[in-house]
Amino acid sequence: MEIAQAQRDVRETFIGGFAGQLVSSALWLLSAAVCTWHSFLAGELVLIFGGFLIFPFTQLTLRMMGRPSSLAKGHPMNALAMQIAFTLPLTLPLVLVVASFRPDWFYPALMITLGAHYLPFMFLYGMWQFGALAGVLILSGIAIALYVPHFVSIGGWLTAVLLFVFAFVGRQASHPDR
Repeated sequence: MEIAQAQRDVRETFIGGFAGQLVSSALWLLSAAVCTWHSFLAGELVLIFGGFLIFPFTQLTLRMMGRPSSLAKGHPMNALAMQIAFTLPLTLPLVLVVASFRPDWFYPALMITLGAHYLPFMFLYGMWQFGALAGVLILSGIAIALYVPHFVSIGGWLTAVLLFVFAFVGRQASHPDR
């Protein structure tokens, strides 16, 4: 199988990241809301522990849409997808150490690591749009940490909006004829 076909399979199966971005957006939205109206620690915990449920909820969302929830067994992109999936959880210790010294940097640090996590999606999906999303997340995380760290939940709110918008960007990019 050629790379272009494998990437097309990923785009079609996962609708350009549509379901995953919607699930992720909902999680960041919930975390930001809990942080804003309940407590910062509870908002952090929602995002950390909820993050482990993104993939199963993405699969559930795809099934509810009447679509396949994974690539075919033996697909050449399965191994890369699995490696990418573990990059974000493996960066959590770094985010937590940063946040232990600067609690107001929790969301910005996670935005930066999330952006870095999306960079290999450009190859996996064959979509440059993931690079744009990564860049916006990374630059926004840096800007929030440097210029508005006192508004601790702003990174959560912004990331929720970015992921929601990107869900539709990715969906359109994966099916440009729509």
